[in-house]
Amino acid sequence: MNSQADNILQNQSGDLPVTPVDLLGFFDKIGVNYTVYKHEPVFSVAESTHLTETIPGVHCRNLFLRDKKKKMFLVVLANETAVDLKGLQAILNSDRLSFGSADRLWEYLGVRPGSVCPFAVMNDKDNVVTIILDAHMIGAELVCYHPMENHMSVTLTPSDLLKFLAAVNHVPVILDLAQAAQGDEV
Repeated sequence: MNSQADNILQNQSGDLPVTPVDLLGFFDKIGVNYTVYKHEPVFSVAESTHLTETIPGVHCRNLFLRDKKKKMFLVVLANETAVDLKGLQAILNSDRLSFGSADRLWEYLGVRPGSVCPFAVMNDKDNVVTIILDAHMIGAELVCYHPMENHMSVTLTPSDLLKFLAAVNHVPVILDLAQAAQGDEV
């Protein structure tokens, strides 16, 4: 494990199935380059806007969604990409999207609200969650996410994100999510 992983807070993870230390160790194992930034816990995009001043890269948000047929999606997009649920429904060819419950989030992705990140799909061993990536985000030089907990952020290249997803057997769907902006943004 590299010094970044050694230096993060190791026991704030409670009962997480994959802790930040585990995640960073996995990054090291598969050759993903990353930088870790510690900060106070943030629970929303609004609470995290000041982090863009000190942490480089495209800062991103994650929407854990479920449709009426019980299909689940993890939509990962740049903070500045405006979307609404009706627009997403059309792009994803699904009906009546709603936010997944905290219990469902824990059951399928092993994280708590406020800490959702693309890395959580490593807990989705049965591949029941479809990961959707924002094309704008994938075109960036660096992207920024929480590593399973919201008191730190990790930056990495989009190609390293894709390497990670391949290593955990999750093939992402990359879409132009800006097409999903209609007015009632999430």
